[in-house]
Amino acid sequence: MALPTPHPVLKEMRVSAFNADSSAATSAYMSAPFRGKIVKLGSIAGAAVDSDRLITAKINGTAITGGAVTLTASGSAAGDVHTWVPTALNLVNEDDTIEFLSDGAGGTACPHQFFALIQMA
Repeated sequence: MALPTPHPVLKEMRVSAFNADSSAATSAYMSAPFRGKIVKLGSIAGAAVDSDRLITAKINGTAITGGAVTLTASGSAAGDVHTWVPTALNLVNEDDTIEFLSDGAGGTACPHQFFALIQMA
């Protein structure tokens, strides 16, 4: 049976990775599923952060312009969502590595889920 309303073709996809402890200088990695442009980056906190920390997004080791954000400790809580929009160096090819690197600030373990929204080229 045909669908009564056709669904639009998917033109973007969100990929994500988990970092068990963003208070350490560690990275979370994901892979680009197709060629495209990263149009939004984000994080979801698993706990309150105890000190401000810088998160830098990279593609194959090269920093994305506008791809860094400071997660602030003041008023932070589990479930906080931060999003930011890259401005350049945000094009990916299929299977490129997308990395979210934490500067390691903080003393209390804080898990984070990171994501990149990729628009198909």
